[in-house]
Amino acid sequence: MPRFFCPLPLTIGASIDLPTDVAHHIFVLRLSAGENISLFNGEGASYVATLVSVTKKSVTAEVKVFLPEECELPFALTLAQALPEASKMDWIIEKAIELGVTTIQPLSSQRCVVRLSAERAEKKLAHWQGIIVAAAEQCGRNRLAHLSPVMDLPKWLAQQDMHKRILLSPRADQSLADWARHHPAQSVSLMIGPEGGFSDDEEMLAIRQGVLTLSMGPRVLRTETAGLAAIVTLNAAWGGM
Repeated sequence: MPRFFCPLPLTIGASIDLPTDVAHHIFVLRLSAGENISLFNGEGASYVATLVSVTKKSVTAEVKVFLPEECELPFALTLAQALPEASKMDWIIEKAIELGVTTIQPLSSQRCVVRLSAERAEKKLAHWQGIIVAAAEQCGRNRLAHLSPVMDLPKWLAQQDMHKRILLSPRADQSLADWARHHPAQSVSLMIGPEGGFSDDEEMLAIRQGVLTLSMGPRVLRTETAGLAAIVTLNAAWGGM
């Protein structure tokens, strides 16, 4: 059954005009009146709806069945990713959503090649939000991950009352897998550096702010690999898979 994100109130028996982008997608897929689709609005659960009318510019559907099933992780997981080059961030966000991340926090750090002006950052956030929606539609999640604005690393580190923050560093003495085996499932932020990693000064600043440094083993992983490998490690240790 095709799944679509529909940011509207969804109640059994309601007849709704679907958003323009969803209507266009349904038209492109050549779905017709009488067929069923799955809708979710990001607030949890999903609904089966029957298409009532389909035209090139508008689609109406009637909400029929409530489906309470969820597939969220049993713990909150933030991916604090320093901006990588080119389109790597798109791929990282897509896969992180599929693996259950609940918050995406883009970071600007010293070795980031990408520097975003305010205007470019706004456009990037809109683009990344679209990727979050598409990934949630594809993987069956009924809640959208939160996308935070791009922040400078020192400013993000200075925030108080945050849950456990972990910086992945090849210089750390303990591995993430070993740490996770000895700790219960809990809210965690994973900090991933850019292609050149976080600088020594940034690591020291993070440690002074109470960040825990852990490794992913003896091999040095690329920025687009490290975060996803860490997410899978926590999922395996804490029952998220």
